[in-house]
Amino acid sequence: MSRFGLFGEITTIEGKRDELVTILLEAAEAMNTLEECELYIVSIKEEVPDGIWITEVWQNAEAHQSSLSLDAIKNLIEKGRPLIKGMNTMNTFSPLGGKGL
Repeated sequence: MSRFGLFGEITTIEGKRDELVTILLEAAEAMNTLEECELYIVSIKEEVPDGIWITEVWQNAEAHQSSLSLDAIKNLIEKGRPLIKGMNTMNTFSPLGGKGL
């Protein structure tokens, strides 16, 4: 089985980063119930006041795609969407292993 990973940067509307971080951390909490989600990390850089970085590792790409159809995740996406100014390209990768995986 080949793991599926993605990471990318979200730019929020000015002053809305903390609000979106809260929503993304709710999503991370929801991922705790999904065995297929091996890693879901929300990160910020203090010197980039409107930037958020997301890193995810899934057992496979299909598991990631199906998570987007869950009601809890769809609700969080709808809640967070108005706070987003832009999304840089989400980069995909193939995690091979290491600490935490």
